[in-house]
Amino acid sequence: MDTCITTSIFDIFKTGPGPSSSHTIGPMRAALLFRDAMVRLSPDRQDPLELNVHLFGSLSHTGKGHGTHKAILGGLLGWEPETCDCDLLCQLLEDPEQLYDIPFNHGQIPFSARHIHFEGNSAQDLPFSNTLRFKLSTRNKLLLEKEYYSIGGGFILCKGEIEKERNTPPHAYRNMNQLRKIIRKTGLPLSQIILQNEQAITGAAQDQIHEGLDRIIGAMCACVEKGLLADGLLPGPIGLLRKAKVLMTNSHKMKQETGRFLAILNAYAMAASEENAAGQRVVTAPTSGSAGVMPGVIYLLKHQYHLSPEQLRQGILAAAAIAFIAKRNASISGAEVGCQGEVGVASSMAAAFMTYALEGPMKKVENAAEIALEHQLGMTCDPVGGYVQIPCIERNAVGAVTAVNAYILAEAGDPARQKVSFDEVVETMMETGQDMCSRYKETARGGLAVCCVSC
Repeated sequence: MDTCITTSIFDIFKTGPGPSSSHTIGPMRAALLFRDAMVRLSPDRQDPLELNVHLFGSLSHTGKGHGTHKAILGGLLGWEPETCDCDLLCQLLEDPEQLYDIPFNHGQIPFSARHIHFEGNSAQDLPFSNTLRFKLSTRNKLLLEKEYYSIGGGFILCKGEIEKERNTPPHAYRNMNQLRKIIRKTGLPLSQIILQNEQAITGAAQDQIHEGLDRIIGAMCACVEKGLLADGLLPGPIGLLRKAKVLMTNSHKMKQETGRFLAILNAYAMAASEENAAGQRVVTAPTSGSAGVMPGVIYLLKHQYHLSPEQLRQGILAAAAIAFIAKRNASISGAEVGCQGEVGVASSMAAAFMTYALEGPMKKVENAAEIALEHQLGMTCDPVGGYVQIPCIERNAVGAVTAVNAYILAEAGDPARQKVSFDEVVETMMETGQDMCSRYKETARGGLAVCCVSC
């Protein structure tokens, strides 16, 4: 844990199908990696081949509600998170008896729902809750086995494989304290430090990075706009109706300006979160489960405050810095630390985004991020029925409002009077997550998920 941060901006912000980056984007990427590994095999084809996938931890408990089985099949078929047809993905495995042909060495392997095994709590000793195990075998011989860990935000680790080292950034830091010292020593603004590090880590030119940031911002705004137009029931057995469109319509009838402002912000955040719940393409920020917070705030600043494209880019860079530190020193996975690592971190990112985009000084950026995260410590991940709907959608809206309020507290406050640092809150988030009972971490076996079983 002594290495510096080498995460890319586009590792944090990436597009893919909802409703959960750890349950859909991550498993799809794992399936793609296993598919690539199969290509390198040349087995004796006299015996028929069978491919089985075993899911453990929260992938097992809530995998069906999150569409994990569909994402795995999509990856085995060669579909990628960034480009797959989300509507077609949702239709996979609707018929449990349907056979799909997985391409393999000029042949095919028959695959159906029976080849995906939800193992429950049968692997308590695994290093991470979200574990996938792929096995390719003949009747009498195991040909290939791989174990992957979906560690949040669509990130994947493979057992026994060492991650490829990235270039060392020119401004090496591990936490906010070190980042603050770099800013003070170099005299560079936060955005330039993050931008220069990104160039060194990925080799991308500044123009390419700016284009990528614009695509992210555009995808987030498109998600809000699509969600505001949609209505009707969300998928799954809960029978939850979309609310964003109605909320937006009714906000214009509100007489009080403050209430109207907050209703609009809530509608923006819920629109993106409802798109995520419907399995449509969203941007992880830092996860899919929290993919409504940042778009809600960004859309508000773009359309209500009329921020320029450059200001929005600056804000994204500040938000990325917050996500980097939270991911390195704690977690952005609901399975590991609860929803404080998802919506809590997203709210912190959005608070930093707003403060920096509106040209707030670095100390106030840190204060806003700290305030937003501090007041969401201990937040559980308890989705009803294992679907990213209740309480997740409204929680994204509340996270967006918290971000704006954190910005107000930091902007109107005195930085010298702020006692708690961002690093201290991140450390506390990790300790809290480690102490949190596993029932409240993405398993749908405790909290609101149990209280609302009648849904």
